[in-house]
Amino acid sequence: MKMENDLLFGKIKELANKHYHGIKAIREHLHAHPELSFKEFKTAAFISSKLNEAGIPHQTGVAGTGIVGLISGNNSSQEVILLRADMDALPIQEQNNVYYKSTCEGVMHACGHDVHTSCLLGALYIIHELKDELPVQVKFIFQPGEEVLPGGASLMIKEGILQNPIVNKAVALHVFPSLEVGKIGFKSGMYMASTDEIYITVNGKGGHAAMPDDYINPLLVASDLLLKLNSDFMLNKIHQQKNDEFKTVPTVLAFGKIQGLGATNVIPEVVKIDGTFRTMNEKWRLKAHQEILNCAKEIENKWGAIINIQIINGYPFLVNHDETTEKIKAIAENYLGKNNVAELPIRMTAEDFSYISQKVNSCFFRLGTGNKSKNITSGVHTPTFDIDEKSLEIGMTILAMSTFFND
Repeated sequence: MKMENDLLFGKIKELANKHYHGIKAIREHLHAHPELSFKEFKTAAFISSKLNEAGIPHQTGVAGTGIVGLISGNNSSQEVILLRADMDALPIQEQNNVYYKSTCEGVMHACGHDVHTSCLLGALYIIHELKDELPVQVKFIFQPGEEVLPGGASLMIKEGILQNPIVNKAVALHVFPSLEVGKIGFKSGMYMASTDEIYITVNGKGGHAAMPDDYINPLLVASDLLLKLNSDFMLNKIHQQKNDEFKTVPTVLAFGKIQGLGATNVIPEVVKIDGTFRTMNEKWRLKAHQEILNCAKEIENKWGAIINIQIINGYPFLVNHDETTEKIKAIAENYLGKNNVAELPIRMTAEDFSYISQKVNSCFFRLGTGNKSKNITSGVHTPTFDIDEKSLEIGMTILAMSTFFND
């Protein structure tokens, strides 16, 4: 059996090497022609054309621009592994001076979804060529709208991508410029946070700044509220006093925007505040929402102001199934060497693959894409983000191997 596995391992690596230059060209085409969330019409058409060229059956128009397909061979079992890539870009003006620079004004693949899509296409080429040696069925999705709520993954789930046939496991990757090319990272268990949007409106009473008895300054009310929320959440007072069962749950409550359109001598009527709440426990998530409202009510009563809060639920937290993740980690160690496989810390960023990870055993891993010697060091969501394209071969190889060596 080991000899057979070694032979198959070698075939996958040979095919990845064979397809590398074609996948590199695909990535560069996608990078040059980015499209925003839920507007990936040309992207989806391009991907579909590449699947058609390879003879890989698929369905288009799922949740708008999404694509889903299934590959199985003569020896495939009833088990189904899902491979997923996202397709959308960000509203960022690219500043890289490369021949594949974005041709779309103000739109850029600054989060590497062009890389994810290309790696999945490469993996599917390999899997399709070796399908009669495939021990499972491979369902695949190219997903729209990862960057904005409600998240394309949630919409594709509603359209049945985890059914007919039922998906047993799911695997996805994400670029990671903090890791050098040739390396890969894993984290079993809780990995990424849920994310909720918070919109606060503080209604005070405006007036002339020189007449403090005549106004309720919403700027001071807002400041008091922010300080209380920061104290209660980030200094763990709520955790320690009210919710001992949640005191070790990672939590972030942060506010990045405050707007009060007054002047040096004008007290405004209204202040608006925007923020985010992130955690890794659904029970605490719901309770924390209520605690935020309770804090607002206390400040409201203190000042005689009116505080309105809207909390929009975002993605759930992402959890990597221990056994599934360890198996793919072992594959990566065999392929790249143990020294090139990193153990990752928990992240408070969010990802809509979490919708899938909440329903089936999943592994979401990080693909090293940085290269300090080539000055490829910029982070995602920046106008100078880029990758060392040798990472494409690694990404497609591990995605493909995760379907052949899953036992």
